[in-house]
Amino acid sequence: MDKRQLKLGPLLGIEGETRYTVCFLTDHRATQACVLANGTTFNATVVGKPYSGLFWRAELDLPAPASGSLISYQIDIDGLIASDQSSTFEWSFYLPGQHEHAKVAYASCNGFSDLKLMNTTPDPYAVWDQLLKMHRDQAFSMLLMGGDQVYADSIWTVVPTLKEWNALPLEEKIKRKASKLMIDHLDRFYCELYCERWKQQPVATALATIPTVMMWDDHDIIDGWGSFPAKLQECAVFQAIYAAAAKHFELFQLRGAAHNQSRIAHQGSNVHYSLGFTFREQTIVALDNRSERTIERVMGQIHWNEINAFVDRVREGDLLVMVAVPVVYRDFSFVENAFDATPWEEELSDDLKDHWRAREHQGERARLIMRLLDNARERSGKTVLLSGDVHVGCLGVVKDNTGSKTINLHQVVSSGIVHPAPTHIQWMGILATTNDRTEQLDENGRICIDMLKVFGAGTYFRTRNFVTLEHGNDNKLWVNWICENGEKPAYPLNG
Repeated sequence: MDKRQLKLGPLLGIEGETRYTVCFLTDHRATQACVLANGTTFNATVVGKPYSGLFWRAELDLPAPASGSLISYQIDIDGLIASDQSSTFEWSFYLPGQHEHAKVAYASCNGFSDLKLMNTTPDPYAVWDQLLKMHRDQAFSMLLMGGDQVYADSIWTVVPTLKEWNALPLEEKIKRKASKLMIDHLDRFYCELYCERWKQQPVATALATIPTVMMWDDHDIIDGWGSFPAKLQECAVFQAIYAAAAKHFELFQLRGAAHNQSRIAHQGSNVHYSLGFTFREQTIVALDNRSERTIERVMGQIHWNEINAFVDRVREGDLLVMVAVPVVYRDFSFVENAFDATPWEEELSDDLKDHWRAREHQGERARLIMRLLDNARERSGKTVLLSGDVHVGCLGVVKDNTGSKTINLHQVVSSGIVHPAPTHIQWMGILATTNDRTEQLDENGRICIDMLKVFGAGTYFRTRNFVTLEHGNDNKLWVNWICENGEKPAYPLNG
């Protein structure tokens, strides 16, 4: 391969009001690299050495201009201008003005959970094409990606040592250690997974020209991670899988976790990966709901304390909270109870245990909602949860009438940008075994949770989609679902 061609990237990130990052993967021969942006040179450093080469990170400090402007950039490797996999040598992104509202896009579920879905979807990246077209017409300030940025489901069939291990009886699996060969196989698998999925067009162009914020979900590790029985999740092989997935998540999604300026964890802490920063009067919080997850909990106490302390400091502007699995959604308790009563519970209910309304997680769910409501009472701005995971689009609301003024906490679900929606039969099964009746969160019935019907669609829309969030001149935050089927659901959030 030509030394000037990137193996992956560039990957454009944002970590604060003025902090942007450009990351890329080169082969092992590269010795120096930098980013050339609008006449300024920003040195790049190696922050990781995955299987396929060297992972570089450059930090761009770009103060907000008086009015919005385009930033053009190139990548220099050992004195030669580098190209991406499509032979592009220069990219650009939009830097919003100092007093400009950021135009935000949100997406999730960028992949397929099984080979059949992949092979039967005629145009896997059609919605990415729509996103990129919108970006070219009116640039996004950032793209929030809320989980399942890659799908690692093929791990059980393409990693030979793992395939052999998976054929063992359960008790033998738990006793086995992860061999060095298996660890090498896992490292290669995750590195090649990211390279293969993110070099596809138009995904590659979007990731190079729209600053992103990413937080993982289970498919970035393995399906259902954190909702397996403890004896399985804590065994040596599962921990090796997690370690390999986390290593590559830290590089490709967090752009070098040790260097990421937006991490909420105390300096030096590797317990969790939650992110938070303010950009143009909007505060973004991305909750890590996987690194500490077990059947009994979603986040640990130290993690909660750090999230609470961060949110308590947000006193103005809108608060956008990325939480991969919907906090406000249909009630699966009937199905969960049915599985609990059968001997197949461990094998069948990991997806149910993932939901916030699972019995074990209801306390943490209420804690999160109450904390956000408390903050909303003290802050002039809107509070929006951004979720995915369920492969449909929808909108929910937590309505708090305990005070003199009604407080609304909205939840926007956008899912998925690549993963297909449930089939009609699958969706009929979900509707038959779940419900979305009004939920009361307090004994006086003054905090209620409902799903909302949005303009231009029903309560749920089974089509691939992404979301845009834009401030209107009516002081509302407009949510627009951009759908593959041509529907144009929209809803104004008043606060």
